[in-house]
Amino acid sequence: MIEAKEHIEQPAFVHTRRAHYGGEVVYIYAFDIAYDMSRRPIPELLGQPVAQFSVDTSKRSPRHLFFYKPQMIRLPPNERIGPYGPVRVERAVKLLPVGAISITVRVPFSVKNIEELVAFHDLQFSNGSLQEEVRQLADDLRRELEPYMIRPVGRLEEEEAYTVFCIESPLLTPEGGRLGAEQWFGMHRREIAALLTQESDIAQLSEQEASESTSRYLSYYEDDLVVIDWDAALLIDERKEFDETLYIMELANLQLAELEAYDRLLDEAFERSYRDLRQRPIRSRSDVLSDLREIRIDLARFSDELSNITKFFGDWHLARLYETIASRFHLADWHRTINEKLKTLDNLYQLLKHDQTNRWMLLLEMTIVLLFVIDLVLLFLGLKHP
Repeated sequence: MIEAKEHIEQPAFVHTRRAHYGGEVVYIYAFDIAYDMSRRPIPELLGQPVAQFSVDTSKRSPRHLFFYKPQMIRLPPNERIGPYGPVRVERAVKLLPVGAISITVRVPFSVKNIEELVAFHDLQFSNGSLQEEVRQLADDLRRELEPYMIRPVGRLEEEEAYTVFCIESPLLTPEGGRLGAEQWFGMHRREIAALLTQESDIAQLSEQEASESTSRYLSYYEDDLVVIDWDAALLIDERKEFDETLYIMELANLQLAELEAYDRLLDEAFERSYRDLRQRPIRSRSDVLSDLREIRIDLARFSDELSNITKFFGDWHLARLYETIASRFHLADWHRTINEKLKTLDNLYQLLKHDQTNRWMLLLEMTIVLLFVIDLVLLFLGLKHP
């Protein structure tokens, strides 16, 4: 792959023959593996040392930046046969305290046009698919992390995946001139839309869909741009700046996976509670109340921890990026759905609590009446036998 700096230094006639796009495709996968993780340090995972992830700050982020820093490992790179020949596959794993893991896979590319990148969307190797490899890796991680997990899941649910096409800047014209990212975006909007929607035939894509898929984009400098869709994104920037943007996307993707996991947890809790209430209860009402109370506490803890790892407020660029991708993922809708279910759960809890209180009050009243009757009987017997 030819570095952008090398493009600038070479003569113009060379650019005409060798103009291309270089960069990497980053695949982000989030898995929910447990209710929670213990806070014990993990020294090693899959034979690799565990370190703390950190990201450098820039002018696009505040000076005193708060970034959650998860534990992570980097796995040895693999060589695979990709869509256009041999590729070097780099993998990294991040561990989150909410009982989740995030796996990122980086695959470099060098193509002549944007359309060629569509083949990287659902990446297939000569010996299998990337998705199968990642799922097997997630299973291996789940088994090795079991001693550190609190209430691990029985099996992995479907992963939450997101694909980011990262192109190195600055962009160049075929003649070797420098091209601004937004200017390039205007010239290639339909190709970008086809890439993000995994559409191989650009001509078949409607103008409405092309506009919708590329409607959410942000730029800070002349040479950077990010276009965000619900399933994929396009990032144009210097290679050293990729990680900062990618980490925001990774956390948003993880948040979506965890919201889906807790939505499933609530559905299971409702189904179990309604079944206990409709039928002759197999468990006592106190057990049902205990379960509902535990779920309410769990969701409060989850909301707090999830907020702590995704604190992106303000007018700075990365906060706007998070707001944009959160909008694409409908995170606010997921939060609203879960909050509505929590309200229903709370109403159910209050109903059961009120019902239990009424039962105790009835039992107390019956006991008082019984004692009164006994007192009358004893009084009557005392008068009858002086």
